[in-house]
Amino acid sequence: MQKTINGAMLKSMVVTAAKLLEINRVKIDALNVFPVPDGDTGTNMSLTFQSAMKALMNCQNNSVSEITEYVSKGALRGARGNSGVILSQVLRGFCNTLKNNEEIDTRCFAQALMAGAEIAYGAVSKPKEGTMLTVARMVAEHAMSIRNKHKDFETFFAEIIKKGNEAVELTPSLLPVLKKAGVVDAGGKGLMCLYEGMYKAIIGETVSGDVVVSDTKSSETAMEHADIMSLGHIEFAYCTEFFIVNLKKKTTLADIERLRETLMTLGDCVIVIGDLELVKVHVHTNQPGVALTKALELGELDKLKIENMLEQNRALMRKYEEQKKPMGMMAVSAGEGISGIFKDLMVDAVIEGGQSMNPSASDIADAVQRINAENVFVFPNNKNIILAAEQAKSLVENKRLHVIPTKNIPQGFSAAIVFNPELSVDENKTNMIHAMDSVTVGQVTYAVRNTKVDGFDLKIGDIMGLDNKKILAKGKDISLVTLNLIEKLRSNEELITLYYGQDVKEEDALALQKIIQEKYPSCDVEVHYGGQPIYYYYIALE
Repeated sequence: MQKTINGAMLKSMVVTAAKLLEINRVKIDALNVFPVPDGDTGTNMSLTFQSAMKALMNCQNNSVSEITEYVSKGALRGARGNSGVILSQVLRGFCNTLKNNEEIDTRCFAQALMAGAEIAYGAVSKPKEGTMLTVARMVAEHAMSIRNKHKDFETFFAEIIKKGNEAVELTPSLLPVLKKAGVVDAGGKGLMCLYEGMYKAIIGETVSGDVVVSDTKSSETAMEHADIMSLGHIEFAYCTEFFIVNLKKKTTLADIERLRETLMTLGDCVIVIGDLELVKVHVHTNQPGVALTKALELGELDKLKIENMLEQNRALMRKYEEQKKPMGMMAVSAGEGISGIFKDLMVDAVIEGGQSMNPSASDIADAVQRINAENVFVFPNNKNIILAAEQAKSLVENKRLHVIPTKNIPQGFSAAIVFNPELSVDENKTNMIHAMDSVTVGQVTYAVRNTKVDGFDLKIGDIMGLDNKKILAKGKDISLVTLNLIEKLRSNEELITLYYGQDVKEEDALALQKIIQEKYPSCDVEVHYGGQPIYYYYIALE
C-alpha cells in the first residue's frame, strides 16, 4: 500500500492524467450544451493541461516543488476558455499546497484538492453549482472527510473517484440547462478524467497515447445534444481574452482586484487571475475597448483575442435551420440491445422506460425538443406510457408531436421500419399504425405473487407467456413456456423474431432458435439481443 507520493510518482500521475483526458476529449466536447461556448470543453481542458505538460517537460528533476511550479504556470499560460481557466485555477491551488512537501500523504493531498476548489471558486465572478466547480468541491470535501481514515492512496483515491462520479451525475439536477439537454456537465466529466488518470498511475495502470499532442479542434458541437433555440439569447456580444504582462512597478494586487471589479460592471463570465508577474483576463462584454483600456493601466497586453459571439450564434442558428428536417422519430426503450436496434432504424432519440420505469411527460417532451425536426413521431412502446406521451404534446414548443400508440417494443420496431422521409406526415402516420397492427406480439416473464387469473393458478416465480391482453402459457421452464406461447400465437406468419432479455444467456437463446426453426421449417427465425429487464423474451410474429 502506497502511503506517500514523491516527485517521480507525482510526475507520473500528471502524465497519465494528461493522456486520459486527451483520449476522452471528443466525448467531453460532445457534452457541451450552450449555443456559443467559448470553445469545446474537452478540447479546452486538454489543451490547457497539454500546456502544463509542455512546461513540465522542461523540468529536469523529480523535485515536487519544481514539478508543481512548472505545472501551475504552464496551465495558467495555456488556459483556454472558461473551462481551461477554471482548470488552471484548480491546478494553481493544488500545486501551491503541494510545493513545500517532497513526500505527500493523503492529508496533504486532500488539503491540496480543497485549495484547488477554493481558488477556482474565487476566480469566477458568479460561481454556478452543477459545473466543474461543484465536482471539484465535492471531491475535495470528501477527501478531507476521509483523509485520516484512508492513509493509503489506493483506497483513498478509489473513494474520491467514486464521490466525484456521483457529483458528475448530480450536475443535471443543479443546472437546468444540463437537464434540458440531457447531459452531465462537461467540465466536471473532464476533471474526473484527470483524477482517474492520477489514480491509474498510482495503481500501476498504463494509458496509451502521447504525452503532448498537437492542437486539435473537435468537430462535434452542442447542436447534436440540445435544442439551441431554447437556450436563451446572448446579452454580451464579445468574448474578450488576453494576458497582462510586464506589469508596471506601481501595480499592486489590489489593482488587479479592482480591474476584476470593474470588468464585472462591463459584462459577465469575468475571470481575472494571476499575480504581479502575469495576469489572465477573460470577460464577455459589449465594450471590449473599455476593458482593454482599463487593463493597460496595469501593464502590457499579450495574446489578445476578441470573438464576436453574436456572429457565432447566427452561424449556429443558420446551421441548425439548414439541418432541420420535416420529420423525426423518438422511441421509449428498455435495454441496451433494444436501444441499439432503434438507432439502427434511424430513430433520432431513445429514452429509457418501460414496465416499472415509466418516463414522465416532461421526459418525453425534453427528448422530442432535442430532435431537430418539425414533426416527431413518438413510439411509447408500453400501454402505460401512451397517456404521458399524449400529455407531452402540450409541453413541446416549435414542433408537432405525433403519438403512434405502440404498446410494446416489437410494435415500435414495426412502426419505425416503415418510416419513409419521402412521404407526408399523414401518410407515414397511417403506415406506422398499419404496421403496428400487423405484428403479433408475445412476452415471456415471471409471476411476482400467488394468484388465479385467465384460468391459471400462478405461484411466485412461475414463468408466464402473454399476448397484449392475457396469459396464454405457464410453466417452470423459460424455453418451454416460450415454445408454448408461440404455438398459441402463430397462424400463418412467415417470420418469428425473438428479442432476449438481460437474464437470458445468448447460448440459451440460440438453442431455442434452433428448436423453433426445426418445429416451423417454413418460417424464418431470428434472434436479437434486447437486454430488457423483467421480460425473458419479446416475440414478434409477422
